[in-house]
Amino acid sequence: MAQLQAQRPRPALHGAELEAQMRRSFLRHPGEKVIIASLWLCGTISLVTTLLIIETLFVETVDFFREVSLSEFFLASDWQPLFEPQTFGIWELVAGTLNVLLWSLAIALPLGLAAAIYLSEYAHPRTRSLLKPVLEALAGVPTVVYAFFALTVVTEDVLRPLLGDDRVPIFNALSASIVMAIMILPTIASVSEDAMSNVPRELREAAYGLGSTRLEVATRVVFPAALSGIIAAVLLAIARVIGETMIVAIAAGSTPNLTMSPLASVQTMTGYMLQVGLGDAARGTVDYTSLFAVASTLFVFTFFTNVAATMIINRFREAYE
Repeated sequence: MAQLQAQRPRPALHGAELEAQMRRSFLRHPGEKVIIASLWLCGTISLVTTLLIIETLFVETVDFFREVSLSEFFLASDWQPLFEPQTFGIWELVAGTLNVLLWSLAIALPLGLAAAIYLSEYAHPRTRSLLKPVLEALAGVPTVVYAFFALTVVTEDVLRPLLGDDRVPIFNALSASIVMAIMILPTIASVSEDAMSNVPRELREAAYGLGSTRLEVATRVVFPAALSGIIAAVLLAIARVIGETMIVAIAAGSTPNLTMSPLASVQTMTGYMLQVGLGDAARGTVDYTSLFAVASTLFVFTFFTNVAATMIINRFREAYE
């Protein structure tokens, strides 16, 4: 009887009792204080850094809008801040950024998701262990290498022979989009494959028990169940494309252009920021502060993209016990 009482499990702790138990455990292990303090310091540094970045963007952007009206910035369609007459219509840079973003996603999304489905549902474990590291190795290639690959190989050896020299300029959005699709392909494929692999096996077995084919299981069971992880993968890819600088600066050109044509030379927001940052713009001038106005626009665009993606992830998140 005494042994049965000794083996009886202790009741679970809740609320204040659990908090008190954790506090006593924390006091008994001084090393945890160092770990907690280190984590708190890292979080504080991240928060302070973010606030300093926002403060810098805000101050310089306010200086910019003291000389340029909001109506000109958001309603004008010409962007020419470095030459006279100066014009500050942001939409040409926004169009260039969206141009490269949409075309790169149009190429990378089908390929990345197809690779993820193959690795998760079709590939033999040994094949998966060989292919996945090779795929992820693409993420380690320096972006400047991708940029010159786009300029010298994709444009000169692929696009111009296929479409004609007169239709494809040296600097064009399509070559930059193709190379950026290759760059973000590992992100989409790897993160999506991880999300699909974490779908409970019982769901697959239930679908097979109902007579579903492997393709139906992959597309109608596994894919919807892993949708939140797949959306996260797409979000990471979007952030990578929007923040990319070297590829668009070298391969896409530096010509602001209000077009969605993939064969046009365009300039993205990050490409313009690089141009001003490496140029002779004097601190305090309007062309210098325009860099921060563009950066603030990019920050707001990225922020609302993340908010929208978070809402979508929470909407489609599946929880399994």
